[in-house]
Amino acid sequence: MTEPSLPRRPSRLARPSAGGDAGLLNERAIRTAAAGDAGGAACLLRAALACDPTHGEAWTNLGKLLADGGEGAAGAAGHARALRLGLWHPLVLFNLGVARRQAGDRAGAATAFRAAAVMAPDHGDALNSLGNLAEPPGAAVALYLRALRVQPGLGIVHGNLAGALYRLHQSGGAAEAARAAALWLAAFPDDPTARHIAPALIRGDGGAAETRASDAYVRTTFDQFADAFEDTLTALGYCAPQRLAEAMAAEGVEPESGLSVLDAGCGTGLCAPFLRPAALWLEGVDLSGGMLEQARARGLYDRLTEAELTAFLTRHPARFDVILAADVLCYFGDLAEVLAAARAGLRPGGLLAFTVERLADGRPYRVNPHGRYAHAPGYVEAAVEGAGLRLSVLRGEVLRHEGGQPVAGLLVTARHR
Repeated sequence: MTEPSLPRRPSRLARPSAGGDAGLLNERAIRTAAAGDAGGAACLLRAALACDPTHGEAWTNLGKLLADGGEGAAGAAGHARALRLGLWHPLVLFNLGVARRQAGDRAGAATAFRAAAVMAPDHGDALNSLGNLAEPPGAAVALYLRALRVQPGLGIVHGNLAGALYRLHQSGGAAEAARAAALWLAAFPDDPTARHIAPALIRGDGGAAETRASDAYVRTTFDQFADAFEDTLTALGYCAPQRLAEAMAAEGVEPESGLSVLDAGCGTGLCAPFLRPAALWLEGVDLSGGMLEQARARGLYDRLTEAELTAFLTRHPARFDVILAADVLCYFGDLAEVLAAARAGLRPGGLLAFTVERLADGRPYRVNPHGRYAHAPGYVEAAVEGAGLRLSVLRGEVLRHEGGQPVAGLLVTARHR
């Protein structure tokens, strides 16, 4: 699954003008919005504009509040009015772009973002937003690299760049993607996303210096991805939770079984509705605090823990009757350690169920340019048995679609001996 362009970060309201009733009302609106009362702030801004219809700051501030509330077209009109009144400022242009994009006007949004970047060449947010709209992928890559040059601390861009490089690689631009990835890694050798993704693109053979994705990479990626995660997977036809639930039912996991169940790498809790009926105790563990916030909102878990999976399982021996890991072990290349930890976390006779992506090039595993590992069926079988588990099922499954093509995966169930 390609990580998507992520939502913009909130931008501030324009500074108030000094003096006059409109200026005072605009200033009160800013304080009211900062306190979390968007409706009250909008009322104050409308009062300011009743006093002075030419107050540009009030127009753009009202536009931002409207766009933040889901009224993109009305928000864009407020920013456009401020510009016509002479309030030419990069922040107004950027917020105009955000509102137009929300309203579905991609071309108008790109024009506004481009104008903001021309007026303020160090405006990384504007360049990042242009990259989000750019086609083909090579154009997006160039804009993301430029955004990182002018604003190196804009962490959201690394995930967007990784996604654009993957699309460029898949669309026939492997050499161009490799060159851009080399520049990225040279400029940001300590960034976890660059360290994980760039080598696979540069080498081109799926080789990697590390046998698993780092905790920092996983946490950063999914914290940034949390808000868009479920919508994205739905669009990709993601079905791993359903397929795993069917496999567990075939293994005798039924409603009201009264089991202790771990949702390993639970993410936003997509598996919870399938696990809750059989669980007397349902626990979730994930590295991403942002994903756990989404999972907590479901109200289906008895406990949620932010932790690395292998360490968590090692700390809780013989605790679970069932451990499920839906598209989690694809962030591990070498499966030996995590499968041994899973066996330790299971009670005797307990069930482990997981999915990974399938590899068919003769190697045991490789990391793909999107950052996930793929595994050969023979390697998975040997790793399961080597961890002291008894393999029950190992079969091919389509886990989702990317670029209109099915993603080949493996579904595995195994028992504690």
